[in-house]
Amino acid sequence: MDLKQIKLVIDLMKRSDLTEFAVEEEGFKLKIRRGASGSPVISGQSYGGSASPFPTHSAPAPAPAAAPAPAPVTLAAPAAPAGDEAGIIFVKSPMVGTFYKAASPESKSFAEPGTKITETSVVCIIEAMKIMNEIQSEVKGTVIEVLVENGSPVEYGQKLFKVKQG
Repeated sequence: MDLKQIKLVIDLMKRSDLTEFAVEEEGFKLKIRRGASGSPVISGQSYGGSASPFPTHSAPAPAPAAAPAPAPVTLAAPAAPAGDEAGIIFVKSPMVGTFYKAASPESKSFAEPGTKITETSVVCIIEAMKIMNEIQSEVKGTVIEVLVENGSPVEYGQKLFKVKQG
């Protein structure tokens, strides 16, 4: 992992509600956590006795006092606000990354308005840390609207697709 990738993770953390990020690769471990001031606190460890390949900040992070457990990841949830149409569900992003409608620029989009999807249909790809993650809808219905532009950054829990259940 190079400094550019670390800066990307920090930038994504600043723009989202993500409070902690950890990765372990061959040769080093990286953990980034929001400090009391809301700014990222980075700690890293290089294996093999060499110095860490990235700067570290040792600002003290407060110990969480009986912090609630994080909620489980849910890709789709019924629309709760009053005034929304009955039977409308949103497919939400399970992670922070870059949204892609298709496997490549030349490929057909996974889901467009009018596309019928099932619980196992791949609806998009989200790139995170140079890994392409296929996102399944987990709902059955018809796509009404794509809420995100191709190539744009998305946050955890952000609505990606509006789906008419059924």
